[in-house]
Amino acid sequence: MNGINKITDRIAAEAEAEASALLEEAERNAAAVRADFAARAKELGETLLRQGAEEIEQKVQRADRASRLEAKKDILALKQELVSQAYKRAMEKILGMPEADYVDFLAREAGNAALTGREEIILSPADRERLGEKVVAAANALAAKRGLPGELKLSDKARPIAGGVVLRQGDIEVNCTLDSLLELSRGSLDAEVARILFQ
Repeated sequence: MNGINKITDRIAAEAEAEASALLEEAERNAAAVRADFAARAKELGETLLRQGAEEIEQKVQRADRASRLEAKKDILALKQELVSQAYKRAMEKILGMPEADYVDFLAREAGNAALTGREEIILSPADRERLGEKVVAAANALAAKRGLPGELKLSDKARPIAGGVVLRQGDIEVNCTLDSLLELSRGSLDAEVARILFQ
């Protein structure tokens, strides 16, 4: 039995050595796989962090551009409102002129806008009542200087306008109301008004 024991001991020793070698190789392979996975995980983590940082930077830049654009729009809207207020103030100043100056203004608009010198002058109810005849007389003098017959006359009817005049002959009207005059001058004066307001 001694020989069988020796053989079994030797087989067991060889099996143990082979198992130990296989185990060492498996440990080496597992360590290599772990190292490979660790390297890949580190690389993937760095890639994800870099992509995340780039994405966040892009979002920050987009948000910054959007907020700058919104601020520019708000500033532009405010400037437009201030320009509109300047025109409103101009209208108030015209309407608040001394009577003689306002009569001259209305007469100048009517006299210069007259095409035939025989139109009707339409005013606001307050201007018609208070200044109508004076405006007609001064406008006729201006029309005559232009070589037109000075036959402008005060209309029997008034218009609900803030100020200024409307000239009418038949179906043809020339609108020289303050609203119309200021609106027409906006295109040519807006840049100058903005320059004065915002320099």
